[in-house]
Amino acid sequence: MRAKSSLPARTRRGELAAEAARNVLLRRLTPALKHDMVVNLQAVSMLTEMLGARLERGTALAQDMQSSIAKLNRLARDAVGDCLRVASWLDVADDDAVPLHQAVADCAALLTGNLNFHGFQLSNHVVETGFEVSRSGARALVAASLMLLVDTAPQHCEIMIHAEVSASDALLLLSCVPLEHEPFHAAPQEGTPLPIEWADVQALALSAGAAAARDGQQIQLRLPRAQVTSPVQMAPV
Repeated sequence: MRAKSSLPARTRRGELAAEAARNVLLRRLTPALKHDMVVNLQAVSMLTEMLGARLERGTALAQDMQSSIAKLNRLARDAVGDCLRVASWLDVADDDAVPLHQAVADCAALLTGNLNFHGFQLSNHVVETGFEVSRSGARALVAASLMLLVDTAPQHCEIMIHAEVSASDALLLLSCVPLEHEPFHAAPQEGTPLPIEWADVQALALSAGAAAARDGQQIQLRLPRAQVTSPVQMAPV
């Protein structure tokens, strides 16, 4: 009876640990998410100001206006898409399945610029397959693992991501290979969010029904095939 009664408590502790890990991860991802959200909004604002100035001077030609309005419309649509993509990182309640290579590519697209800025290189060698994983679970695990490798790297590294896929699961291998002749300067700690801990990666893996193992500067993630539970959603227009 004691073993049975303790099971819900252990499950609850696991859920709380996973939620805490997601909160830490989102704090680390916030700068990159902000950049992705505002980049096209800034372009819309600049183009709008330019059009307003030309209208005030009376130098706007009808043909030029039509071209500029079409460009403004494209930028606005792109901005909406960017905001929806950023929102998908925040919402784990309405999860869906995506191909494994897409989940990894999403992480690479979000983090490559920030990693390069801090002297790290990211090489994504995950090839396109039909194997699908939980979008939020896979992205959180890959992003957290990348942050952990960066936080604990003794020097600047190239982080390589490879994958092996079987019928039931996929094995992701993230390896941190030191870059020769690269001087290492630790990032300033003032104002830096809490670092990702290995316990955070384990909590995220448990929440996603996955497994995580670490050997030095190498992390293995074994992800199960996604079981779709959310309703079919309409793609944004």
